Amino acid sequence: MRHGYTVTINKTCLSHISFFNADTANLCASSRMRNVFSVRLLFDVIKTTKIYFRKLMHLKLLFNFHRTIFSGKQAVRVLRLPKYQKPSKRKMALKEKEGKPQSSVSELKPWPSYIEDRLKLWNKLKEQQQAELANKVLEPITVTFPDGKTADAIAWKSTPYDVAKSISQGLADNSIIAKVNGELWDMDRPLETNTNLQLLKIDNEEAQQVFWHSSAHMLGEAMERIYGGCLCYGPPIEGGFYYDMFIGEKGVSNFDYPVIENLVKHIIKEKQPFERLEVTKEDLLEMFKYNQFKVRILEEKVTTPTTTIYKCGPLIDLCRGPHIRHTGKVKAFKVIKNSATYWEGNAKAESLQRVYGISFLENKQMKEWEKFQEEAAKRDHRKIGREQELYFFHELSPGSCFFQPRGAHIYNTLIQFIKSEYRKRGFTEVISPNIYNTKLWQLSGHWAHYSENMFSFDVEKESYALKPMNCPGHCLMFDQRNRSWRELPLRMADFGVLHRNELSGALTGLTRVRRFQQDDAHIFCTTNQIGQEMMSALDFLRHVYTVFGFTFNLRLSTRPDKYLGELEMWENAEKQLADSLNEFGEPWTLNPGDGAFYGPKIDITISDALKRQHQCATIQLDFQLPIRFNLSYICESGEKKRPVIIHRAIFGSVERMIAILTESFGGKWPFWLSPRQAIVISIGVQYDEYAEKVKKQIYEAGFMCDVDIDHGDTLNKKIRNAQLAQYNFILVVGEMEKNANTVNIRSRNNNVHGEVSIEETITRFSKLSLSKTNNSEEEF
Repeated sequence: MRHGYTVTINKTCLSHISFFNADTANLCASSRMRNVFSVRLLFDVIKTTKIYFRKLMHLKLLFNFHRTIFSGKQAVRVLRLPKYQKPSKRKMALKEKEGKPQSSVSELKPWPSYIEDRLKLWNKLKEQQQAELANKVLEPITVTFPDGKTADAIAWKSTPYDVAKSISQGLADNSIIAKVNGELWDMDRPLETNTNLQLLKIDNEEAQQVFWHSSAHMLGEAMERIYGGCLCYGPPIEGGFYYDMFIGEKGVSNFDYPVIENLVKHIIKEKQPFERLEVTKEDLLEMFKYNQFKVRILEEKVTTPTTTIYKCGPLIDLCRGPHIRHTGKVKAFKVIKNSATYWEGNAKAESLQRVYGISFLENKQMKEWEKFQEEAAKRDHRKIGREQELYFFHELSPGSCFFQPRGAHIYNTLIQFIKSEYRKRGFTEVISPNIYNTKLWQLSGHWAHYSENMFSFDVEKESYALKPMNCPGHCLMFDQRNRSWRELPLRMADFGVLHRNELSGALTGLTRVRRFQQDDAHIFCTTNQIGQEMMSALDFLRHVYTVFGFTFNLRLSTRPDKYLGELEMWENAEKQLADSLNEFGEPWTLNPGDGAFYGPKIDITISDALKRQHQCATIQLDFQLPIRFNLSYICESGEKKRPVIIHRAIFGSVERMIAILTESFGGKWPFWLSPRQAIVISIGVQYDEYAEKVKKQIYEAGFMCDVDIDHGDTLNKKIRNAQLAQYNFILVVGEMEKNANTVNIRSRNNNVHGEVSIEETITRFSKLSLSKTNNSEEEF
């Protein structure tokens, strides 16, 4: 024997191996062989039965002829398949880790030197503040709650947290932030005088923004400790927060996310308190001398002698605040994406790395958010647009969408929907130029603030630009001749193409584009007509949003600190807007100081099927454009008066509305808007001609109808394909339908409506289209 091994195998064992036949088993177990044969002889047996050794290995037999498996002269009396052993979690984790690309970053040791220098100056300034606080007169004050109840407190000692705790520990712990005399206030910041106190929980919009702002600081701390760069801006945004950092030529990778998240977990465990300090501009320039971006903010944007900074752990940052009490309030934290950006959005400035995050009070909220994101990804309008061949983008025209025939059908149907309402509501449609001399934009005031976002060019030594909005052109149209009070209100509607030079990094599918159309309208009216026009505009948007199944929220944004015009006019306009909202009957909230400098406005946000918020509609008063263009009308007394302009849009941009509708419906378009309303399926070649005839009749009646006469698939397969393609109705035709001039109808959700005549089908389709129902498959 080659290796000196003896292997004993009995007949029963060999007969259990499927590729040994009975004769071979008998041979191996015969007395002549004495139940023992060498390894070499076994190979001969296998060879004679034309079975290869690889089959033995495939069945994982423990018949490996190597020294490492068998010990010398050890007998194997029964061959057994190896018992499966589940790998340990540790081994699986190691194997998974080995297979994944690893991040090249980790926490810096030691930390960047500027952190230590910053902390030294902080400690010095903190001592000074505490000394000043110790000299404050501690006197009794009264705290008044929204329900009118009061509590006693001590000025410069009692904090909102102390007051809340005196009522209940649960109230104190569940309060994210306080509002003191209308101003957001840290829970641990001492009260200074008699106070109207509100305690805001996470379900409050302002409290949510504070929570995410504090989370951004935690992200910033982790980024400093990992990348050692210069932090820039780190604000809360809709649906989370981000922080920008300058790290030179380096970049942030998605493989870095676990490193950031693990460090934030330690920051959470440490329950680092958020501390506030008011510091002079000179001290702050010294503190942030290492960071050119913070220095720019201080020199260009801080106009007061002092401003505030906040500290959590080793992070100290310029910030107005306020913040949550400590980092332990955050229970779930996740880095969701990163991107490159420019300092303050200027493409000529430094390139920065932006890291986005999301955080919650509870882990279960994070799990719900992740499930929501999975559903949102399935509904992404860019994905559905490609799959349904609605629209696409091309690098040769970035930010400008190509609408294919089916997408154009949706686009035109939406515009026609609004146009049909215009006739009922007294709007007159106009068409205005796309290109204007820049003198127009200088007159309107847009050039000084908006020229970088406009596409401009020279023609015959004059500067021109593509219009980014319609209002200046409409002012020229109003001023074309003298106007009488009898003509007012004058409602001009325009679907003209607009262009805005958005940064390439800001372009996002249909939600942020460079070329778009708006359902734009400008209402020229008297000040006394503002209330009625606002009521009409609100009724208009309610009708449109109800058709799509949207709910909406209303906010009245009033006069900002820096405003143009007379105070009396502002107060009158704000009162009319408030009266209109009260008469409208829907809940609304006041958003003080957030109006535009040229007039108050009503902000409208809609909620889609996934409960996401979108701002589309605009209803805004404008006192300034009539002044700039010197617009006037002749009033009843024969005097010249200045009109007011109401800017009004319901869709906003048609492109953005299509994106919202695509995701809200999940590609399952309601019949009246659907690019695939019906498909006719023939069950055999002999009925193809009839199928074509049915398709033609329905298409000529004004409906989007296709025909399937490809007989490569079964009938069931064709029906299933049509349902997956989101055809609202599938019309099957065969011998019976051909003879009776009918179709057999079922819907995409498999409701079977049975045999219906072609004429009746068209009649029902017309009713569904006019009603604009979202449940056409059930209402057919």
